[in-house]
Amino acid sequence: MYKVLLVDDEADVRDGLLQEMDWTACGFVVSGTAENGKDALELAESLDPDIVITDINMPFMNGLELTEQLKKLNPLLKLIILTGYDEFDYARQAVRLNVDEYLLKPFSIETLKELLIRIRNIIEEEMMQREDIRRLQEHYRTSLPMLGESFLASLLTRKLPKAVILDKTKRYGLRLSGEAYVVAVAALHPAEEESSGASGQSLRASGDVDLMLHAMLNIAQEIWEAQQFGNVFVHQDTLVLIAGGDGDDSWYTRLQDTLQNVLRSIEHYLKLSVTIGMGSVATEATHLKNSFTDALLALDYRLVYGSGKIINISDVENRDGEKLGLDELKEQALIRSLRVGTTEELYNAVHAIFAELYDSSCAYSDMQVYLLEVVTTVLRTAKDAGVQLDTLFGTGFQLQTEIFKFAGLQEMQAGFYEICSRIMSHIATRRQFTYKELVNKAIRFTKENYMDPALSIQKVCAYLHISANYFSGVFKKEVRSTYGQYLMGIRMEAAKELLRSTELKAYEIAEKVGFTEPNYFSFCFKKGAGVSPKEYRSRSVSGESVQP
Repeated sequence: MYKVLLVDDEADVRDGLLQEMDWTACGFVVSGTAENGKDALELAESLDPDIVITDINMPFMNGLELTEQLKKLNPLLKLIILTGYDEFDYARQAVRLNVDEYLLKPFSIETLKELLIRIRNIIEEEMMQREDIRRLQEHYRTSLPMLGESFLASLLTRKLPKAVILDKTKRYGLRLSGEAYVVAVAALHPAEEESSGASGQSLRASGDVDLMLHAMLNIAQEIWEAQQFGNVFVHQDTLVLIAGGDGDDSWYTRLQDTLQNVLRSIEHYLKLSVTIGMGSVATEATHLKNSFTDALLALDYRLVYGSGKIINISDVENRDGEKLGLDELKEQALIRSLRVGTTEELYNAVHAIFAELYDSSCAYSDMQVYLLEVVTTVLRTAKDAGVQLDTLFGTGFQLQTEIFKFAGLQEMQAGFYEICSRIMSHIATRRQFTYKELVNKAIRFTKENYMDPALSIQKVCAYLHISANYFSGVFKKEVRSTYGQYLMGIRMEAAKELLRSTELKAYEIAEKVGFTEPNYFSFCFKKGAGVSPKEYRSRSVSGESVQP
């Protein structure tokens, strides 16, 4: 069933469409209704409808303004405008806003039914075009030259001279230029994380990982090339997206929005669940390896923040400098365990490191060098996470000295594991504290600026220097409400206080608490308090019971 959101300020129109139209027979379900554009926009963010049917003339935000905002929120959304003959000029503006269909009032239920079936066929055709397995197989055999992909893959694992990079990119016809570079990695969820009930003919049910990755590649390339970012290719069962540009704030914001579009399109067209890890910014193409390593590390954080989203390494780690990590898999396993792992994963990582010593006949000096490399990895991981070892273990604690005080390898392994376990626990506690500190900063900023009509989640995130996607999840997890709901609550409480303690008129109070439209203030106040501002004040003066 495809989800529909109905928007009309006339209750009889909404009720008539709900009662007279057999939505299920047409393959639709009405997931929500709204009486104005602002309410509809908030519902669309939570319900994620496939189709929105909206009137033009509505209070607070008309249908065309709503359409423009919805297209920014979800470019895949199908929009139907309802209009009267005297609003035909408005309807023509809808063409500019990429509205899919519009109906002239009055219209029959049969006409609406035909239109919905036509829209449904368009949606299904788009999905079929994306998921046609035979077409994807043919495209897969004629994809980008392997030499170009092999060269790009080499940049992710080693540092090549700048002259070599320039020569290779020109030879292979690759787009790799700019003042800043970012590597992002899109990874499929493991099969057990996928939802059940997939059609036997779907791409997911085929079980062909290579084919899934190639389908993802087709979609990502189309979006990436439209933005002229750079290159997209498949690497080790993941999709790698390399972006190059001038590196300013607008470029970085556009990059984040485009990655969100890639994620949404893959889920919408292919019904595949993926997570995208976004690496740090590299100032030269020779340092793409560092950004790629950070993108993989960001993917590891899906154990903490959940899958099916974009995880930006700059959101989850605050680091003063660049990491220096060893290339060995055992070393990387230790780093991941310290940062986001379980006690079992840490035990296995430590056991694997010391197993090299048990099985080796190397000289003691070689063993010392090996252990110092391991210690350096732990120290750097602790520093990057903001852990003060003096505070955790006592003043003067030196891990590079302590590890060599143990009598034998078995005792050393047990002692080293205990030290790492305490560091891992401290990192986890600090991460939770960082969440609360971030939310508290946002709350303080909101309470100080709620009277600003332009205050929004984007403005708060700009103040905190984090992405809106990351902030929304953290805020909702800590406060148990969306930021928009919290801001509205702050403004309503301030309005109630002014109504009780001053003689200011409603429109003056509206302005003081951040509303530019007095009518919309009155609408929101009545919706939250159950009475109008005027009635609230009257009850307060007369001593009647009112909501505080």
